[in-house]
Amino acid sequence: MVEAVAMRTTGLGGDSEVHFIGEGLQGGVTLGPRRLVPVSLMALDAPEMVNEVLDSQLRNIVPSEYDGRFVRAVKGIATEGLTARDMTVLERIGDAVQPLSAVLKNRIESQSLTRLVTRGIVQVAGVTPSDASHVLGRLNEWDSAAARKALALFGRRRTGAGEPLAREPEVMAQIIVDRLTYQTCLALLETAFAEEEVDFGMTPSQLAQHVLLQRGLDRHRGLMTLDAGLNLPVIGLGASAASYYPAVGMRLHCDVILHEHSGVANAIGAVVGRVTMRRSGTVTVPSEGRFRVHLETGPEDFGSEEAALGMLEAVLRNQAIEAAKAAGAVDIHVTVAQDAKRAVAEAREVFLEGVVTVEASGRPRIAEG
Repeated sequence: MVEAVAMRTTGLGGDSEVHFIGEGLQGGVTLGPRRLVPVSLMALDAPEMVNEVLDSQLRNIVPSEYDGRFVRAVKGIATEGLTARDMTVLERIGDAVQPLSAVLKNRIESQSLTRLVTRGIVQVAGVTPSDASHVLGRLNEWDSAAARKALALFGRRRTGAGEPLAREPEVMAQIIVDRLTYQTCLALLETAFAEEEVDFGMTPSQLAQHVLLQRGLDRHRGLMTLDAGLNLPVIGLGASAASYYPAVGMRLHCDVILHEHSGVANAIGAVVGRVTMRRSGTVTVPSEGRFRVHLETGPEDFGSEEAALGMLEAVLRNQAIEAAKAAGAVDIHVTVAQDAKRAVAEAREVFLEGVVTVEASGRPRIAEG
């Protein structure tokens, strides 16, 4: 509804879920697309409980898949349509932050948790890049001690060689941040290739990951000289942009612009932008002399083209204005466009079909008080 540049989205950011990759001798991590509440942020709600649970889990000899994971219910969300098992899991969570190990009693209940998360009834906390940034000292907004413990737990997971993924929280944090840099670069490269006018014979995803491109980013120097990079600057927006995007610019050999107020740029953009709502409808001619307006309440016939188009425009205008108001717009302006298809038959012009589009736009309403 808000005016914006053309966008491509990917599930990647400071709150992305960190997944362990156990295959291979070295192991590793991958990020997203699901979001989690950072452990360091969840610890602000229940600092004693979260830290005590993390300490207890660190004392255990054998790591658990639920280590460093917590859940909490979101108040005020409707629970209609939940199964009995879903309700059991929700009641077990209650009104407080809970360790995931105390909530899930078997594998089947994990499906219930997924449904609760999908409905927005429950939030799950786990290791995220934001926690890694706290461990590395790049962020200091939440509970850095909880973040350090959570990453220590995550690093205890065993690779294919039987070794811990990372023996120190700082090492684990760097692995996560490096992965975020890598996946962010891939997302930007895929976007760039998708917008290129040249057909390289591969999909943007294949091109972004191609070995020659990656070697070019490495500035390969052998018998061959390979250079590659992004030929446009990258503008970082969001609270975590300053933490992550400098490394992205270094990898892609491009300028990175970090504005002084980039942390609130998206919010300001929504305020100064315009809310726009569009409604369109059609007039057809089922038989000579009958002009049919297709409305949500059903078709209505008129005896003239002008009457049908005028009726349709009035209905759409009202719908667009009401939708814009409901979306929070004020000072609403309306524009109308008509696209009529006509043909010439027996030396006279015949109306075939007309499409009316009404656009209502206004600036977002600013809350007061």
